[in-house]
Amino acid sequence: MSLTDNLESMLAQGKDSAMLRFGLGSAYFNEKRYEQAIPHLQQCLALDPSYSAAYKLLGRALMKQGQFAQAQQIFTTGLEKAILAGDKQTEREISVFLRKLPQG
Repeated sequence: MSLTDNLESMLAQGKDSAMLRFGLGSAYFNEKRYEQAIPHLQQCLALDPSYSAAYKLLGRALMKQGQFAQAQQIFTTGLEKAILAGDKQTEREISVFLRKLPQG
């Protein structure tokens, strides 16, 4: 059974949480299944809007799908959240991804 299968099983059992959704989004992202990663990362942020690492991964998944405007919006919000939380690592990483975004 794969990691995504295990996590989907936990979700099906009603064990929903921001951490579980981030884990699922991350697992799908690592399998290059960006379309499946996006809704889990969005739900992670709905459950915990301060989860700065989820903004970074969601922005990256959106970039991989060519959704650059949405990625920029997510990265911008994530950058604000990371700064507020004092999460310097995520702040630096999101800043790099913002610079790499194609300008429309």
